[in-house]
Amino acid sequence: MPIERRMTILVVEDDAYHYELIERSVRSLEKANVRYDLFWVKDGEEALDFLFRRKNYAQAPRPNLVLLDLRLPKKSGLEVLEEVKKDERLRKIPVVVLTVSTDEEDMVRAYDSGAAGFLQKPASPEEFDRLLTTVWEYWRIAKLPD
Repeated sequence: MPIERRMTILVVEDDAYHYELIERSVRSLEKANVRYDLFWVKDGEEALDFLFRRKNYAQAPRPNLVLLDLRLPKKSGLEVLEEVKKDERLRKIPVVVLTVSTDEEDMVRAYDSGAAGFLQKPASPEEFDRLLTTVWEYWRIAKLPD
């Protein structure tokens, strides 16, 4: 049995409804005594400020996992991913793309840029929750560098 650890997750998502689904999924896990710290930013620039600990995020924790939408205001998810993976301190953080995009080119570019996964957002809340449960379980047991 793997050692339990607290996961710190950064959600980069401009759609409040999608964030609400993610938050609801995490809260249901906490009822089962699995602990997650969830942080939400709404655009690409804010994501980079959080990750690089700039401006209002100087004391931000280093996430163990980033859920990244591709279609974001200010800077696209792909631009965020590319900047994160270029940085020595951040590149080991798994970044999972969670998007409505069905574009093969988006998927290829995300993986080429270092994404740990590329997941399409399901249409129904129930399917979305099932997908997220799989994501949480995988990253809860995966070995991650400190």
